[in-house]
Amino acid sequence: MMIEVTKKDQEEFRIKLEERGTSKEYVVTLGDSYYQDLTHGKISKEELIQKSFTFLLEREPKESILSKFDLKIIRSYFPEFDEEIRRAIKE
Repeated sequence: MMIEVTKKDQEEFRIKLEERGTSKEYVVTLGDSYYQDLTHGKISKEELIQKSFTFLLEREPKESILSKFDLKIIRSYFPEFDEEIRRAIKE
């Protein structure tokens, strides 16, 4: 699975997932305060979004992921998200 993250502006990103000749695109927003809370600036927003999609794809097919969402909504579906991402950043 290839995850390509492209920055549209400071808070909006386009994500393209490619797998075996099929692709799906998403638009994700990521506010500065949530980004800082999760990463303390240790990784870029693009890296955080990439790790977030890896997290989601381990739990559901790409077709189940909302096509447009704010990154912090992930924790509403997966309460362990924040903790898992913080752990992944430390590794």
